[in-house]
Order: sequence, then structure tokens, then C-alpha cells
Amino acid sequence: MKELWQSRTSFVLASIGSAIGLGNIWRFPYVCYECGGGAFLIPFLVALLTAGIPLMILEYSLGHKFAGCAPLALGSIKKGFEILGWFALLVGFGIVTYYAVVMGWCFNYLGFSLNLAWGENTQAFFFDQFLKISESPLQIGSVQWLIALGLILTWIAIVASIWRGAKTVGKVVYFTVLIPWVILIVFVIRGVTLPGALEGLRFYLTPDFSALLNYRVWLHAYSQVFFSLTIGFGVQITYASFLPRDSDIVNNAFLVSLADAATAFVGGFAVFATLGYYSFQSGLPVSEVVKSGPQLAFVTYPTIIRLLPFGSVVFGVLFFLMLLTLGIDSAFSLVEAGAASLIEKFKLKRTHVNIGFALIAAGVGFIYTTKSGLYWLDIVDYFMNNFGLLLVGVIMCIAAGWFYNIKSIREYANGKSDFTIGAWWDFCIRILTPVVVGALFITNVIDRIKASYGGYPRIAEFIGGWLVIGIFVVVGLLLFKKKRRT
Repeated sequence: MKELWQSRTSFVLASIGSAIGLGNIWRFPYVCYECGGGAFLIPFLVALLTAGIPLMILEYSLGHKFAGCAPLALGSIKKGFEILGWFALLVGFGIVTYYAVVMGWCFNYLGFSLNLAWGENTQAFFFDQFLKISESPLQIGSVQWLIALGLILTWIAIVASIWRGAKTVGKVVYFTVLIPWVILIVFVIRGVTLPGALEGLRFYLTPDFSALLNYRVWLHAYSQVFFSLTIGFGVQITYASFLPRDSDIVNNAFLVSLADAATAFVGGFAVFATLGYYSFQSGLPVSEVVKSGPQLAFVTYPTIIRLLPFGSVVFGVLFFLMLLTLGIDSAFSLVEAGAASLIEKFKLKRTHVNIGFALIAAGVGFIYTTKSGLYWLDIVDYFMNNFGLLLVGVIMCIAAGWFYNIKSIREYANGKSDFTIGAWWDFCIRILTPVVVGALFITNVIDRIKASYGGYPRIAEFIGGWLVIGIFVVVGLLLFKKKRRT
């Protein structure tokens, strides 16, 4: 018998946990700063209302209406679209192989926080002592066993979190969603009380309305919303399939989407307030200390933590505990979506699928624990997000909008919800979202034709990008053709 969510709260927290991740802390504030400061909130909210929430409603509706995982729900639209569901899950698999390594870094740094082991030169510590980074992705080098240990710990945590499917996840998310929010509020309060905090917040929020005339700012807004909500992974479709038949759809989609956006916005206060303090302490302008991604989390923030007037160890532990709890539910949601799909189609035992998935993904993840691991992580991350997910989003909109009665999906969602959506939703799914996301996809293709990503050797870009996507297409086709067990 299929496991269902034990309460609406469990489902909402699980969906929020899947959506909220490291990107809310280390990507959104930076993108906001780069794309017009406070003015960026205008295209961001427009993108949220015209793409993020409509797609969330679509994924919830498909999962709930067809009561199936992503491949089977999309296959119910038209049989061939099952391949799209498998491809989406494989993109999630590709992402979780390196996301788990980043979680492993957080485990390592949680330990380093106890004595501020990163010292004064946090950049040298991270790149030279911890990663022991090589000069290029083609110089793979040896496995760093401390990082590998963190990877193993992460997979133990992931498997434990999904051991009994929705039943286990529904309990775990009370900790992994609520705890990071509490810690985030602590960091906001601490951050805004530090010297120089207001200068950092000024850089974060001062509006530059001229940026709204730049089409790339609007593309960045749609890109941020698309990536942040875990759309296109098959996760939200799968999670919705675990809902009881009388569950709300539209309300939940708005609630989860707005909670994710709020977390990203509030996270910016924590980040830029402390960057303002760093600027005050170092004498450098805020513009020179603003970083995003791993460098913010593992270089800049450890430096700031070391400079705090008191409680450095406590805030170090809290910071990396926050990153762990923010990231772990995003990670296990990707695994649960894939595991549930394999169990549902092929009638496999959950224990076997969970352990098998972890062993395969961890095995692939070892490439990111080598001296060239950061390079491969960067390449694969770029291609999974900028090509894999966008491709899923465009085709999913086309599938629902042009190969199925989109009005019937809207009526189904409305029939299950406290408040309803109108024909504007049909327009967003059929036309607006695929056009905008398609434009993002084409823009990225043109950029890659002009030059390799990040200046990496073309062969590395091909192996970590185009080849991986091609393999996922082939594997998705094979899973589609394999007969379903009854």
C-alpha cells in the first residue's frame, strides 16, 4: 500500500524543505545585488507569479490527479512523455551526486568550527589545505579522504531520512525545515547589530531601476525562481502523489512558493549585514567582499565568524548546522523522488532501492572528492541547471498545455482548493513560461557555442556537460521501454 503524508503540515514542510536550499543563502542575495538591488524584487515577483507558482500548481496537479510519480504522471498525459519524467529524475540524480559532497564539506566544517581550524587565511585553507585543488579538471589527482568521510556521513543521513518514504520524511522535515529558519533569524538579528551592517544592507537593497531595462535581468529573475523552487526535478510531482485525495492544491502551491521566496529574501539580510561588518573590519568596500556560492560559505563566512567580537565558535557551529539542515532535505527529496519512481514502476523493495541508490550516487560522487572535484562540480552543476532543468520545464509546459486539456487540469486544481485560479494560469503554462524558459535555454546554448563555460577545456565541458546529458537521455529511454511490473 502506498504511503501517504500523515498531515498537510508534513507535506507543506517537505515541499518547502525541498525548495529551500543552499541557493537561498548563497545565490539569491548575490543575484539580487548584481541585478539592480531592491529593483530586482520587481522582476523576481513577476517571475514568481507567472512561472514559479503556475509550474508548482501544474506539478502538484499532475502528481495528485494521476496519483503517480513523475514518469507515470507525465506518461498519463501521453505515453511518450514518461521519458521526460525519467530524464527529470536523472537530472536530480546528477545534482544530488555533487550536492551530497557539498553537504560533506558542511560536516567537515562543522567539526572545524569547534576550534576555528580554518585560521586567518580562510581562502588558502579551503582551496589548498582542504580541497587540495589541482590546476585543471583534467588533473584529477587523488581522493581527499576527509571529504570522502563527509560524503559517507551525508548519504547515511539521506538514507535514514527516506527509509520509509513519506512516513519518515514527514517526521524529519519538522527538524530540517524549522531549525534552519530559527538559526537564520538568529543570524539576521546578530548581523544587523554589527558595525557596518547598514552599509551592507544598502548594497543589497538600494534599487537601480535602470537595470529593469536589461532583458538579462528579467531572464535572471525567471532563472532564479525556476531553480529555487525545485521545479523540473519530478520532486513536487512525486510529493503531491502522496497526498490524500481531498487535499488542497492551489493554496499549498502558493504557500510553498512564497515561503521559499521569503527565505531567500530574509537570507539576504543575514548575508549582507555580515558582509557589511566584514567590509567595516577589513577596510575594503562592500563591492569587493561580495561573493556567491561555495566561496561565500567556505571562505568569506569563516573569515567573518573569526572576526566576531564574541561567540565565534557558537556562530560557526550554528552557521554550518544551518547549511546542513537547509541542504539535506533538498538532497533527500531528489533521492526520494527517484526511489519512489523505481519502486512504483518496477515493484522493487524500498530498502534495496534506497541502499542501491545511495551506493551508486556516492560512487559517482567520489569524483568530486578528488583534487579536481571542485571543477567537475562546477561544470556538472552548470549544465544540469542551465540545460537539464530548463529542458524539462519547457517540454513539461508543452506536454500539459498542448497535448492535454489544460483547462481540465485547472478545473481539477480548483475543485480541490479553497481559492481558484483563472485562465491566466492557462496562458502562463501554454505560452509565457515556455517562451521565457525557452529563451533562457537558447541564450545559454549561444553562450556555450561562443566560448566554453568558465574557460574550461572543451573536452572537460563535453564530458561533464553534454555527455552527461546525453547519457541521461539514453538511460531515460531505457527505463521508459522497460516493462512495468504488475
